[in-house]
Amino acid sequence: MNSCAVGLLEEFQDLVFAYGVSDEYSFIMKKDSQLYQRQASDIVTAVVSLFTSLYVTKWRDFFPHKELKYPPSFDGRAVCYPSSEILTDYLAWRQVDCHINNQYNTCFWELVKSGKSKIEAQNILKGTQTPEKNELLKQFGISDYNTLPVMFRQGSSVFWDKEDITPEHENGTCNGTYRKKVVVEHCNIIEPDFWNSHPSILNLKP
Repeated sequence: MNSCAVGLLEEFQDLVFAYGVSDEYSFIMKKDSQLYQRQASDIVTAVVSLFTSLYVTKWRDFFPHKELKYPPSFDGRAVCYPSSEILTDYLAWRQVDCHINNQYNTCFWELVKSGKSKIEAQNILKGTQTPEKNELLKQFGISDYNTLPVMFRQGSSVFWDKEDITPEHENGTCNGTYRKKVVVEHCNIIEPDFWNSHPSILNLKP
């Protein structure tokens, strides 16, 4: 999924950021983008169809010994947010949801692995809050939720960044040569630090 998102940003230069969790990805376009004359249906069709194609073509890169047994399909919709603040609030909500779902799913599958049925696991978790789930995780040897893989706790952020390609001189100096590259990071996008460090993504004023 992350590799497909990288491919989309590389293909459509008007896509400046993407955030993904599990099988759901959000793609952010430039505010002044004129891609497909801003026709929502055309944009969604192009993004979803390319993402699906990339998923199929990249499958063997990740699962060389596992056959893709059923053709994948994805759906999508276009939403126009009125401001950068509301957009970042939406992305923050997505990351909060990522935390909630990951904690629940971790507890759920630990219960199933311990011998509980899926129905029993659901009933045990029904109505539980974060502290109760943390206590449950401790019973399965996970003393600190923050030790779980960061990709599952924070999701994946995909964006253009600078890569230093300057060859270092013998005296240790360099002239600062960079190129743009799409990167995947698992970072906190709820707090403003990320956006302040990358103001060009949403064309924010420093």
